Amino acid sequence: MVHGGDLAAARRLFPHASEPWIDLSTGINPVPYPLLPFDASVLHRLPSPADLARLKVAAAVAYGAPGPDHVAAAPGTQILIETLPRLRPRSRVAVIGPTYAEHAAAWGRAGHAVASVPDLAAAAGADIVVAVSPNNPDGRRFDPDALLQAIAPGGLAVLDQAFADLDPEEAPAAPFPGLVVLRSFGKTYGWAGLRLGFALAEPTLVRRLELALGPWAVSGPAIAAGCAALPDTDWRRAAAAARARDAARLDRMIARAGGRPVGGTCLFRTAAFADGPGLFRRLGEAGIFVRRFAEDPERLRFGLPPDKAAWCRLSRILR
Repeated sequence: MVHGGDLAAARRLFPHASEPWIDLSTGINPVPYPLLPFDASVLHRLPSPADLARLKVAAAVAYGAPGPDHVAAAPGTQILIETLPRLRPRSRVAVIGPTYAEHAAAWGRAGHAVASVPDLAAAAGADIVVAVSPNNPDGRRFDPDALLQAIAPGGLAVLDQAFADLDPEEAPAAPFPGLVVLRSFGKTYGWAGLRLGFALAEPTLVRRLELALGPWAVSGPAIAAGCAALPDTDWRRAAAAARARDAARLDRMIARAGGRPVGGTCLFRTAAFADGPGLFRRLGEAGIFVRRFAEDPERLRFGLPPDKAAWCRLSRILR
């Protein structure tokens, strides 16, 4: 399965490209939270239950959960996407797509009957309905109440809000019966390599997730980072405004290059081009890696450049 961020693959495709590479193939905040150096103790000892409890309190406040017993912390949302299907009996699963491919793949690997459907109406009556909001790659948004109305009795709605933190149009969804919400720390705070994510759900499901993940699922450095960054609402507010300006700037550059906007979030923009494969090649030869889609080759997804030099290199190709 193809994902963004694989610069080794980019170098194989374009061995003579300009260096250093500019990786715009992910939707990770290119201006990370200013973490202070860790105390060495977080590397020397195993995280304690008290450490994890502090992280869950911080996450509950940041994401609007009723309390820490509604929060499961994990080493990234990907492991939660993989674990949830193993906790459910064989079900009919509707994944609203096109979207992040690992949702359908994980439910399929666990033996469920998975269908990719184009919209919420087509998902009606499924035991499990999965939606990403705002959606990757087109930015569509889904109301949690509508998801719950679509599922069969006793079913589960999975709402992946990995890109919601900095998006002013996306209201955070609090967990309630039948709904599990996934949140990503790494994308928002720019520290994807720390591997930290959360599931917000009813306490019974949270306990089952935590048992499945096992002890010490989240590392000491990730706990320290979450406890420092999650309460910093001023930083998150400023980052949301700055990334929205960046996204608007990227939209203007894409339009000048003849791109037709498809959608996105303030961390990435997706557009269709008359010659998408040709533009992908020109960008790659210039050492700029963007996300392409085998099922729709005219579309390209652009993350945000991290600095002035990267903006200038991208502008030269899109001019």
